[in-house]
Amino acid sequence: MTIAPLLPTPADPRLSRTVEGVDEHGQAKSISVIEERPLTIYLNRQEIVTAMTIGDYPEYLALGFLLNQGMLSEADQITGIDFDEELEVVVVRTASATNVEDKLEKKTRTSGCAVGTVFGDMMAGLEGLSLPDTPVHTSTFYDLSYQINHTPSLYMETGAIHGTALCHGLDVLAYMEDVGRHNAVDKIAGWMHLNDIQAADKVLYTTGRLTSEMVIKTALMGIPTLISRSGFTAWGVDIAQQVGLTLIGRMRGKKFTCLSGQHRLVFDQDLSQVPDDDKKMRRKGAQRD
Repeated sequence: MTIAPLLPTPADPRLSRTVEGVDEHGQAKSISVIEERPLTIYLNRQEIVTAMTIGDYPEYLALGFLLNQGMLSEADQITGIDFDEELEVVVVRTASATNVEDKLEKKTRTSGCAVGTVFGDMMAGLEGLSLPDTPVHTSTFYDLSYQINHTPSLYMETGAIHGTALCHGLDVLAYMEDVGRHNAVDKIAGWMHLNDIQAADKVLYTTGRLTSEMVIKTALMGIPTLISRSGFTAWGVDIAQQVGLTLIGRMRGKKFTCLSGQHRLVFDQDLSQVPDDDKKMRRKGAQRD
């Protein structure tokens, strides 16, 4: 079964609104600003967390969050995901009872722009983890970077948002956005689980920093390669090296830096055929953020 790509919907009126103001010359100016709203996630009868999100794909976000926090496993049978738009609550239901108390006792605030939270031991699940040695061709990096940077998105309309894309070869399978990069990754995880998408031959591309949380979530999802146009944190690099994740950052124009998992790289791109970094586009994005 072929699944249609899931791409941003910047025209969705629920996700942004127009605000009137003035510019540096005192002239009237209208801009679009991103909406931000709370979403409370339940696992069966247990309230887990309230996340700030843009409000799209709440079912994917809730399921992906629970999977990435280790509160659900791939083996757990999901019997339903119910979203109440008025109450801004989503409930993930399972066939069997789950025990989440240990996870709830220990919380770690993360570096996410919307203040993420990781429950339990952040390194749980990484011990003994083995990621597939699927080779990745550098030629695909440049094609994917161009596609993602030129796809109509909320970032291009409003700024103040992060994007994450799941890719296979030259194809963008799902491109999610949110106020926190961790939310965007969780939406990808939920979408993959519900559509039975395998991770071994996939690449994850993010616009955000390559932090420990981003590396951990990517590794636990089983995706062997993570790419960003942004930079690294030292702990993110340490964890990537520990689990053998291919970690590529500062992907702009002809340039990128790989700090882990270099063994997967196939250097097949003729760099003379790659355009220089689009500085005009970078300035435009920087102004919006």
